[in-house]
Amino acid sequence: MKKIRNFSIIAHIDHGKSTLADRLLEFTGAVNLGGKMGQILDSMDLERERGITIKAHAVRLNYKAEDGEIYILNLIDTPGHVDFSYEVSRSLACCEGSLLVVDATQGVEAQTVANAYLAIDHNHEIIPVINKIDLPQADPERVKKQIEDILGIDSSEAILASAKEGVGTKEILESVVKKIPSPKGDPQAPLRAMIFDSWFDNYLGVIILVRVFDGTIKPGMTIKLMATGKQYEVQRLGILTPFPKDIQQLSTGEVGFIIAGIKNISDTKIGDTVTLADNPASEPLPGFREVKPMVFCGLYPVETNQYEELKSALEKLRLNDSSFFFEPETSAALGFGFRCGFLGLLHMEIIKERLEREFNLSLISTAPTVRYKIVDKKGEYLIDNPSKMPKIYERIEEPFMKVSIIVPEEFVGEILKLCQERRGIQKEFSYITKDRILLVYEMPLNEILWDFYDKLKSLSKGYASMDYEFIGYRASELVKLDILINGEQVDALSVIVHKDKAYYKGRAIAQKLRSVIPRQLFEVVIQAAIGGKIIARESIAPLRKNVLAKCYGGDVTRKKKLLEKQKEGKKRMKQIGRVEIPQEAFLSVLKVE
Repeated sequence: MKKIRNFSIIAHIDHGKSTLADRLLEFTGAVNLGGKMGQILDSMDLERERGITIKAHAVRLNYKAEDGEIYILNLIDTPGHVDFSYEVSRSLACCEGSLLVVDATQGVEAQTVANAYLAIDHNHEIIPVINKIDLPQADPERVKKQIEDILGIDSSEAILASAKEGVGTKEILESVVKKIPSPKGDPQAPLRAMIFDSWFDNYLGVIILVRVFDGTIKPGMTIKLMATGKQYEVQRLGILTPFPKDIQQLSTGEVGFIIAGIKNISDTKIGDTVTLADNPASEPLPGFREVKPMVFCGLYPVETNQYEELKSALEKLRLNDSSFFFEPETSAALGFGFRCGFLGLLHMEIIKERLEREFNLSLISTAPTVRYKIVDKKGEYLIDNPSKMPKIYERIEEPFMKVSIIVPEEFVGEILKLCQERRGIQKEFSYITKDRILLVYEMPLNEILWDFYDKLKSLSKGYASMDYEFIGYRASELVKLDILINGEQVDALSVIVHKDKAYYKGRAIAQKLRSVIPRQLFEVVIQAAIGGKIIARESIAPLRKNVLAKCYGGDVTRKKKLLEKQKEGKKRMKQIGRVEIPQEAFLSVLKVE
């Protein structure tokens, strides 16, 4: 155990975490990139394109240090987005130390702060690494001062590195060996191992990645998953180097994978404790909680005959990602589809993009909503779809988030105005350096759902960064806004909005729909309504065939007769006419001011 070091790399998005991981793998001889494609641990195309880590990974490195000893370094990679903060916390719980990577040009950003505090909460030994020092605009001294002022971490021994050029890699590995403590635990105690990742393999079943805290595990033993109570016999054990390699036992302090013929990924919950069935641990490892989806939307196939394909695609994706859920739903406007729940907006985008790319589907997604809590005579219950909102209730509560924003001083006025518009309650306003300000707001999740991050970036010319966490439900004055097209309610366009904004939102949606719905041969009336009260109306003028083209003279009554006939036809068509609503209409609802 004295030769083992378990550590992770934490950073804001795009500060060079995955590239640094590549350098560590290369330096220790785990892989030979030979100038080929990098980012070994980001295996998905989407991860490479967006420059973010979506799935956590672990890799075992053997490193011969300057003192001549060979150390086992377990690098537990963490996802790089606020949507996956629970997974990050479980990965950090499996480590004793962290490399805090900060971009030498951009400095400390919101997620750097959030992840650093997460690591401090887990009593980590933190090693600051200032990356990208090869760039001409790099300012390591300014970044060192920020790390000390904002995070309170001593940066006098911060390592200056360039993951791209391979500068500072040896110093980082030496610091890991010297500063990060070896794991503690009792090899004789009953087995306790934490699951920090899992995925599905068509031939082997569910593969779980664990860190052993106490005891030892060998093939043939029967394990028990404490959260679900399920029992399985261990078939294989192994480590990732980063390629799978079978071993005969996993001891205290080690990180590896277990294959035990598990068929269902929902049995292997992230953060759960693995113990032995015949000699179970008295209590599980702390920190486990059920992952609950925060953002919901409907996914419908553009072609109705693709419904079964969409269903099978969702089932296959769920095999590798147990954090999103789906259930069938029908919409009068869109037909058969699924109501899906996600950890956040980025998670939603990733799942939708993977469905379209990997399974060749064309999908329509409805406006994302959050889960509201309804309190009435029956008690309290949650709804995730505006169409399920009852007509009579005592009160409605919505989820609130604590939003931390770091912004340069020159843009602070615009950002304060934006937060005010989004019903934010200011909790903190402090200077963290002479020209950077930390703003902390409590804000409804509904208000930051769609374009808040985009607005934040555009108002601050890309310099502001943000992080958020869920703080609970609060009562609000909310109403359901319905959209009617030719008198028929389009359930997929319904939204729940704050009472004060309902009129403006209704008017804006009606105007937006008017510009995206194509003209028909009859008049199309678009209305926004709250209950039975119409609050906005727009109409699309009909296309008109020139029935008088063939009249080149003669009596005026002939023309009148033709126009009357046309009028009658239009009236009849309006009674039976069906308006085709294009996909842009559903997306345009999200982008109204």
